[in-house]
Amino acid sequence: MALVAALAGCGQAPMRSGSPPAPVRVTPPSGGWIALPSQDHAQEVVLYALGLLDTGYRFGGKNPEAGLDCSGMVSFIVEQVSGRKLPYNAAGIAERTRPIASQALRPGDLVFFNTLGRAYSHMGIYMGEGKFIHAPSSRGKVRVDRLDSRYFSERFEGARTLMPEG
Repeated sequence: MALVAALAGCGQAPMRSGSPPAPVRVTPPSGGWIALPSQDHAQEVVLYALGLLDTGYRFGGKNPEAGLDCSGMVSFIVEQVSGRKLPYNAAGIAERTRPIASQALRPGDLVFFNTLGRAYSHMGIYMGEGKFIHAPSSRGKVRVDRLDSRYFSERFEGARTLMPEG
């Protein structure tokens, strides 16, 4: 468990043994899905994320100066690009964003992983060509990894989008 948490933890404490996994919402929340105003914002999200490469990791980090964790990085970028506020944890972001098939992934979409024995415990931003940008605790910096790497492919939980329906 400690090794897994060190490899790709996000801004959440590890689940205690015996705790049930968090429920995963598949219908829109009462306020609807959080979406960016236009398709153009998706490319801006990817470009902004690329500008954060090598930013230091910090558990619970919500800005580049202090350090970022996975959900803090995504929340920070989305707010900078669109002014939209997201929750500051991966499960909360998953709950408020629209699910999509992994085959439908486009740059700017969100990818989620089960790295701590519970749903949506880590996340990143898909950048295309099978790659995603994330803030893992291992190696301590925002970096690019491949979805088809053994570690992440075995823990892939699903994809969600910030793009408006239609």
